[in-house]
Amino acid sequence: MDEQRVSGGLWWRHGPPWWHRRNEAELASRWPWLSTALITVFVLGGSRFAADQQVPERAPLDTFARVLLVVAAGLLLWRRRYPVAVVFGTAAATMLYLGAGYPYGPVFVTFALGCFSAIVAGHRKAAWTALGLLWTGHVLVAHWLYQWLPPSGDDAASWGSEGVVAAWGVAIVALAEVARTRREQWVRERAEQAQAARRRADEERLRMARELHDVLAHSISVINVQAGVGLALLDSDPEQARTALTTIKAASKEALGEVRQVLDTLRTPGDAPRAPAPGLDRLPELVEQAASAGLAVRIEGEAPKLAPGTDLAAFRIVQEALTNVVRHSGSRHARVHLAHDDGTTLRLRIDDDGPATGTDAGGSGNGLAGMRERAAALGGTIEAGPRPDGGFRVLAVLPLTVKENR
Repeated sequence: MDEQRVSGGLWWRHGPPWWHRRNEAELASRWPWLSTALITVFVLGGSRFAADQQVPERAPLDTFARVLLVVAAGLLLWRRRYPVAVVFGTAAATMLYLGAGYPYGPVFVTFALGCFSAIVAGHRKAAWTALGLLWTGHVLVAHWLYQWLPPSGDDAASWGSEGVVAAWGVAIVALAEVARTRREQWVRERAEQAQAARRRADEERLRMARELHDVLAHSISVINVQAGVGLALLDSDPEQARTALTTIKAASKEALGEVRQVLDTLRTPGDAPRAPAPGLDRLPELVEQAASAGLAVRIEGEAPKLAPGTDLAAFRIVQEALTNVVRHSGSRHARVHLAHDDGTTLRLRIDDDGPATGTDAGGSGNGLAGMRERAAALGGTIEAGPRPDGGFRVLAVLPLTVKENR
């Protein structure tokens, strides 16, 4: 989740901005000094005000009362590290304060915050238990033990007030449960977003690796063939050797340009490429490159207008198939057939007459795997294998998106 989305009004769904800058370990390692100090001041000041209103019905604040209030508030300093101990500690301090007959007041705030922290941290059972013990203790003090506890002459509390106390406790727990659910949702969404980002990065790396493989495999195959021709004719036919070297220079220059384009995309993600991605409109260039490597290619059919992604995939599939013919087939002729069925699919068929020149008939496997990945990414298929009458065939079926303008 980015900062713009959080600040755009969706913080209540995905958490406030500060939550996305800190993880649980960071929050647990920080001591909440400031908030604990403010709570302590509030509890002491509020209890003093409550005492002015409730004395002499309740016992006046003394040193022991103030110690209990400071202890109850001070325990909140450990609420992130030891939430279970804090919720029971604040419950005990609050029970002692009430049992001593001191005025009702903000002492309940300390337990409420301890209970809230425990539930948000996932210790629901401990928080519910502490709340039940505190309420049970309050009932015992207010309806039975009050006779022997200060202040003297105190009467039993009404059962209606117990309902108010119970409702107050349930409201605290309910609010804490909502906060816990929201927190778990934020953590889950952050984990999903991190996983999606890693998946996108992996897919991008795979796409770049596939691009580099296709560019380099084709160009290096042409260079390899022409280098062999140049070496063989260097003494007997220098002019033909010069032509081979010229072809090597042109192929290497084109390969460097395409590799640079891919690397520029890596360096500046999201920017538009400096040159348009290749498509089926560059088939004549493939035919010329294949011819320079001694392979005559005949194009049958006409390429339809394609979406950029489909156009690039189709070009790379043809390029890789012709590269495999140059490297792994004894045939000096190949055919590329283009067809599109009812404007829904593009069919590419690349045939050569063989025979295979080595054990890797049709390719070493990496090129075919790359072609299959390209087709699968678009929802298409690739079939590759020997033909019944000899030679090798690659058949690609890609979903077709027709556009008015290329």
